Amino acid sequence: MGVIKTTEALKLAQERDLDLVEVAPNAKPPVCRILDYGAYQYQQEKSERKSRARQKKSEIKGIRLSFKIGKHDLEVRSKQSRKFLDQGHKVRLEILLKGRERAHRDLAVEKLNTFVKDMGDDIITDQELSHQGGKIFLIIRKK
Repeated sequence: MGVIKTTEALKLAQERDLDLVEVAPNAKPPVCRILDYGAYQYQQEKSERKSRARQKKSEIKGIRLSFKIGKHDLEVRSKQSRKFLDQGHKVRLEILLKGRERAHRDLAVEKLNTFVKDMGDDIITDQELSHQGGKIFLIIRKK
């Protein structure tokens, strides 16, 4: 419609039973549109919901290893970790140290590092090794 006065624009909007909505307030002169504001809000909300549904949600899945874990159990945990990683999740690997096992943190760290190496070359440590009380953990993800 071009540049018109605010009062004329309001009059036009009222005649059509629509709303005058300011779209770009910082422009010179400010840009307004005549539209049904309720329908406009509905369309905005609808497109926002659609974009939220398309977003990929990744979680952090937990795999707990023990200090004296057997070879077969280690393979099972490895397969489960691989499954989580293939689904696009991050995996938190943790070892819980009990009693005198706490004196051998270096062995637990070595066990975690070998577990990650055995997982393959396409695995990245997202968060380095951390100690929290009797727990040692790290977070891995796929490249």
